[in-house]
Amino acid sequence: MNKYDSNKIISYLLKSSKNYILVNSLLKSNIIILNTCSVRQKAQDKLFNYLNKIKNIKINNPNLILLVGGCVATQEKEKLFLKFKYIDIIFGPQNIKDIFFLINDFIKYKKKIIKIDFNNKINKDINFFLKDKNYINNTYVTIMEGCNKFCSYCIVPYTRGKQISRDPMSIISEICYLSNKGISEVNLLGQNVTAYSSFLSNGKKCNFSYLLNLISEIDGIKRIRFITSHPNDFTKDIISCYKNNNKIMDFLHLPVQSGSDRILKIMKRNYTINFYKKIIYKLLCIRPKMIFSSDFIIGFPTESDYDFRLTLDLINDVKFDNSYAFLYSPRKGTKSYDMKNDISLLKKKNRLYMVQDLLYKNSIYWNKKILNSKQEILVEGLTKKNDFYYGRCSNNKIIYLKKKKHINLIGKIIKVNILYEKNNFLYGKFNYNI
Repeated sequence: MNKYDSNKIISYLLKSSKNYILVNSLLKSNIIILNTCSVRQKAQDKLFNYLNKIKNIKINNPNLILLVGGCVATQEKEKLFLKFKYIDIIFGPQNIKDIFFLINDFIKYKKKIIKIDFNNKINKDINFFLKDKNYINNTYVTIMEGCNKFCSYCIVPYTRGKQISRDPMSIISEICYLSNKGISEVNLLGQNVTAYSSFLSNGKKCNFSYLLNLISEIDGIKRIRFITSHPNDFTKDIISCYKNNNKIMDFLHLPVQSGSDRILKIMKRNYTINFYKKIIYKLLCIRPKMIFSSDFIIGFPTESDYDFRLTLDLINDVKFDNSYAFLYSPRKGTKSYDMKNDISLLKKKNRLYMVQDLLYKNSIYWNKKILNSKQEILVEGLTKKNDFYYGRCSNNKIIYLKKKKHINLIGKIIKVNILYEKNNFLYGKFNYNI
C-alpha cells in the first residue's frame, strides 16, 4: 500500500507541473517527501531517525520543503511539528491528490500546513500510471481502503479510516487502461480486499468474487493476485472463484496472526484455528498445488509457551511459505496498548527466531517440490547486475534465469524448466530458440 501511494505521489507531482523532476540525492532536492507507515513501532522509529538526518540538510538549505505523509502523519498530527520544528507540511493517506496544492500554498504563504481528512470516497483517477521499469508488466490497483475490523493490536482503522470500497467500474476502467499499456498481471490492493462491497450502475451488488470475475473478462489481463485478506470474509463464493477462474494465481496470503484460539480471541480476530484451517482445506481440494503465506505476531501479551507451540504447529501443518513474522508492537490508541507486556524481550526474540527458522525450512520444502518441473512464469525484470531475468510462478515462487543478449523477455509469460536451488533461490532454463 505504501509503495503504491508513493508512486501516486510521484505521478501526481510529475503530471501537475513540468517543473518537477525526480532526483537521486537528498542534497539536490528542493522538496523531500517522507511517506510513512505506523503498523509497527519500528517503522515509526525509522521515520524519527530519518528526520534527524534531514535536520542538517534543512539547516544548510533553508528553502528546502519537507513533507511527512502517511499513517504516522495521521497518528501523530501536530505532535510532529512540535518534535521536528523543521517539518513544513503534514498530510494523510487520503490527501495524496492535494499534495501539489499543499506545496504551492506553502510556497505562497510560508506557513506550516496540516491536511488530514477521512473522505467517504476513493479517488477515481486512472492517470497515475508510471512507465517505471518495475511496472512494465504487473502493477497494484487499489480497490478499497480502510478497515472495520478493529483488531485489538491494530492501528490501521485509526490511521486509514473506515472501510471504503471503490466503484467497480472505476476499477475496471483503470485495469483496462493498464492492460492497454501492456500490463498482464494485476495485484488488487487493500487492507481487507475480501470485504470489498459496492454496487454496479444497475444497482446490482458487486462483492469481491463478482469483481474478480469482472476483471478476468479483460482479455489482456492474464494473472490476478490480491493482498490482503481476512479469514472471516473469505466466503464460499470467493473459494468458488478458484475453481472457475484460472486467472487467479495458486497463491494466497491469508493472515492468521496466532495459532492459539485463546490469543486470537484477545486479538479480537473473531475466528478459530479450526475455521481458518477449513478455508485452507477447501482451497487445497480445488487446487492441490496451492501455496499459502501468512502474518504472525510473536509475543502478544499473555502468550504462553503452549500458545506459542500452537503457532509452530499451525505453521508446520499448513507449511506456510514466504510469511511475515514480527514481535508484538504496542500501538497507542489500540485496545491492547494498555495490556501488561508480560513477556521478556529475550523470550520474544527466541520465539521469533524459531518461527523464522521454521518458515525458512518451509520455503526450502516448497522449492524442492518444483525442482525438475516446468513452470509458467511472468518475467518481471532484471537483477541489478543485468545478468539474470527474474519472474514469478503461479504459486508466487521467484525464478531466476540467465539473460541472453539481444533478447528481451520482460513482460512475457514463458515456460521455464526449474533446474536447481542455491541459497534458497530457484534457477531455471528457458529455450530461447523457441
